[in-house]
Amino acid sequence: MKVVACLDLDYFFAQAEELRRPEIRGKPVVVCVYSGRTEVSGAVASANYLARSYGVKAGMPISRAMRLLEGKDAVFLPVDKRYYSELSARVFEVVGRFDVTVEVVSVDEAFIDLTRVTGGDFGRAGEVAASIKREVLLETGLRCTVGVGPNKVVAKIACDRAKPDGLLVVSPEQVRSFLSDLPVEEMPYVGRKVGEKLREMGITTIGQLASADPQVLVARFGEAMGRYLHLASRGEYDEPVAPREGRTQLSRIVTLKRDTSDPEEILSQLEGPMRALLDEARRQGYLCRGVGVIAITTDLRTLTRSRKLGSPVEDLEALRRNVSALLEELLGGTGGIRLRRAGVKLFDLERASGQRTLGEFLGSG
Repeated sequence: MKVVACLDLDYFFAQAEELRRPEIRGKPVVVCVYSGRTEVSGAVASANYLARSYGVKAGMPISRAMRLLEGKDAVFLPVDKRYYSELSARVFEVVGRFDVTVEVVSVDEAFIDLTRVTGGDFGRAGEVAASIKREVLLETGLRCTVGVGPNKVVAKIACDRAKPDGLLVVSPEQVRSFLSDLPVEEMPYVGRKVGEKLREMGITTIGQLASADPQVLVARFGEAMGRYLHLASRGEYDEPVAPREGRTQLSRIVTLKRDTSDPEEILSQLEGPMRALLDEARRQGYLCRGVGVIAITTDLRTLTRSRKLGSPVEDLEALRRNVSALLEELLGGTGGIRLRRAGVKLFDLERASGQRTLGEFLGSG
């Protein structure tokens, strides 16, 4: 029995800003794409739930969002794609450690094939999904929602309905009753236009769509969409979770034995993670041209420092030297902050010349 999860990082851009700016938590936070024409030209990219409670939505003009939040002590920030991409890569690297196939859909969403790790057991799926949520929060500080079902469509709908910071498992036996009364617009790929056409046909719920004549759906929407609507509404649309095309980074984070701001003490506790990272990179046939450090402060802020290298890191001494320099740089400019957790990441991964992974070797048969 296939078990598929959909993971979504809740209000990702705004949550990411709250993570590195703890002082804005509890305020309406709006992340914007500024056009540059005027100070308020552009559109909303993301908003936290407090801002949404006042009517702010993604895609809304910034000027309108400002009017809705006037007098609410709101915070408006520009998008920082590099920061969000780095956080996203860390999240999905954590997920990948669960020996699962991960299909990254966007910077804040991914499908995860849990079949192997759960043995097809939906009772076990809830435990694994909860572990993934817990590890993502522990290692990145980010909260996410996970929906689980027998295929991508059901998992995605479950995820959307469990937000924010939720977990919902829909077993194969529950699929039809779960979908039956939901509006057709809650199905993936059913946008406003398709929804309007379905309503013109008297179809307003997914259950009604499941009972519709598939030939009528094909005639109205075309072969591909008509077939999708029929199968997806019945919980039978089965599309595989496509594996990621290579890794973007590897990382390890540990909880320090005590809160400290001493770079040497932190470096000594990163010895094991550094060895593990190099072993994993070698095992997968990777060299890395980028090294970074990750620091979680005692007030749960996440700080990072990284550098790109002229030549790949291939041994522990070179990695230790770069990590030490980055720790000195990070801790020397933060006013004596104390760290609770610390980690190392390798990025800009490339295949070692002439090397193939075991999977590539076997597949070349």
